[in-house]
Amino acid sequence: MKVNLVLRGLALLTVLSLISCSDDDDGSQGPLTGNFVVTIENVFEGREYFENGTTGFIMPGNSESFSFNAGKGHYLSFATMFVQSNDLFYGFDEMGIPLYDENGIALTGDVSAMVSLWDAGTEVNEEPGVGPNQPPRQTGPNTGNDEGGTVKRIMDVNDGFVYPNVSAVIKVTLVHDGGTEFTVTIENVSGSASITTPLAPGVWVVNGSEQTPLFAVDTAASEGLERMAEDGDNGILDTGLTLESGLVSPFAPGAYDINNTLFVLGEGASGALEALAEDGNPSGYFNIFNAPVGTSGPGPIFPGDSYSFEFTASDGDILSFATMLVQSNDWFVGANNIELFNNGIPTSGDITSSLQLFDAGTEVDEYAGAGNNQPPRQSSANTGTDENGTIVLEEAAGAHVPSVTDMVKVTITAN
Repeated sequence: MKVNLVLRGLALLTVLSLISCSDDDDGSQGPLTGNFVVTIENVFEGREYFENGTTGFIMPGNSESFSFNAGKGHYLSFATMFVQSNDLFYGFDEMGIPLYDENGIALTGDVSAMVSLWDAGTEVNEEPGVGPNQPPRQTGPNTGNDEGGTVKRIMDVNDGFVYPNVSAVIKVTLVHDGGTEFTVTIENVSGSASITTPLAPGVWVVNGSEQTPLFAVDTAASEGLERMAEDGDNGILDTGLTLESGLVSPFAPGAYDINNTLFVLGEGASGALEALAEDGNPSGYFNIFNAPVGTSGPGPIFPGDSYSFEFTASDGDILSFATMLVQSNDWFVGANNIELFNNGIPTSGDITSSLQLFDAGTEVDEYAGAGNNQPPRQSSANTGTDENGTIVLEEAAGAHVPSVTDMVKVTITAN
């Protein structure tokens, strides 16, 4: 009798166990669940400078203009050869000139007084305007005697020759066109100077403070500068600057949710999204990621850095997340509809193709990377002009803004 009772008890436990594993009377299994890890990596290519370009051959009496965008903290550098010389060129100081003052007021007007005549130190000087190894008279490029010197202002070089005043040869004017745009005009005014000279093709670059993109005083010239200063060949300098110039942006701490969308296209942004998209502040959301991998505190991720967050989800669940593109006023990268299972199989791998660049519609856009109301340059949070728009796909970011896949890589791993 006791044995029968024991057997009946075991049978009952088995039935109860089967019932606990089923969702309904047909014996189907409960919903699939899984643990997921999402990694958001900043894959911007590192760049040293912001923008660059070239100038052409400018004859006496002629001028050339070029335009660019720049923000607080940006400097302008340029160089163009004094053709009636062996290796002399005009340019600003080694770091260039600041384009805004400490109060954020743009520099404008005649900046010729900030231009100097420089000696590249690569070819022995001959009398200006008559030397046989100067471009108008040399038989070919790079024909003079190597000097093996360093870059100096010509006034610091005791070569015994007399050179025309800078203001008698070149005039440089800077105009602030509004917003972040500037236009520079270089005029060749040497027609009545003691030595009339063309200005050879040159280069310009928008760089940061403490950077010396074209030359450093008392340092040997680069090959690119040597070719430009001796022969007016700006090719190497232009190629190098182009490779090292462009938009680079951190991504800010962001937020995620399961089955609840963080934003809705065509609708106004919530206060939480506005703070995330304008200032990289995700505190209005419950689920956030803010500590770069390998660190213990919150901060942005720069090229090569990443965020990571982990969660548990069930079959049918959807992931939504967003992170601010810091070099913008209110743009963010994200997605609302990442399915975490596909036919019962947990999603795993690279999901970057599901991401898009969005505009929160909360702050008027400025040129990406230069706007003075963007986080790297704004005086405090929420300083830009209110836009009072709606959330849209950002489809007019500008040619200088890379595609999403060249800015960020997002992978998901199911455990």
